[in-house]
Amino acid sequence: MAAVLKAGRGLELRPLNLSDAQALFALVETNRERLRRWLPWPDANRCVQDSRAYILRVRAQAKAGTAQSFGLWWRDRLVGIAGFVWIDAANGSAGIGYWLAQEAEGHGLMTSAVTALVRHGFRTLKLHRIEIRAGVRNRRSRAIPQRLGFRHEGTLRQVERLADRHVDHAVYGLLASEWPVKPA
Repeated sequence: MAAVLKAGRGLELRPLNLSDAQALFALVETNRERLRRWLPWPDANRCVQDSRAYILRVRAQAKAGTAQSFGLWWRDRLVGIAGFVWIDAANGSAGIGYWLAQEAEGHGLMTSAVTALVRHGFRTLKLHRIEIRAGVRNRRSRAIPQRLGFRHEGTLRQVERLADRHVDHAVYGLLASEWPVKPA
């Protein structure tokens, strides 16, 4: 199981436990409408049992080494989720995904969280490449990899179905040899 990652700003990334299911469901419920705009899964999380099932699934993935998911804890509250949504150990690559409660936006938390994940990925997991995908029109999500020095590598057209539409994803990549990003 992954360790707790300190991200600064009073933010900790902690592996999810079953005891977090109620807090996770409440957070999704409060943010459901805004999450639905950019993510495909909010309508599948309709009760605490769904959150428990998600936690069990990500814990099994972490044990298998195929993903790592963390709760973002700030001011003693769960405010989001971030992690490696897939890990390809054979190729030394992984993809980061994230979401944050509206109440926690604007404090630099997600930039800090993703920085901690990148550090963990390159230093601890010994990854070679980390990828982030974000909806082309999701400016706030795209700002994270741009701010951290990821390269925009291209656009996947209509790659994800969200409710009644398909959206394009901007793909960003960062190599271990490019981290830490040096100021220009």
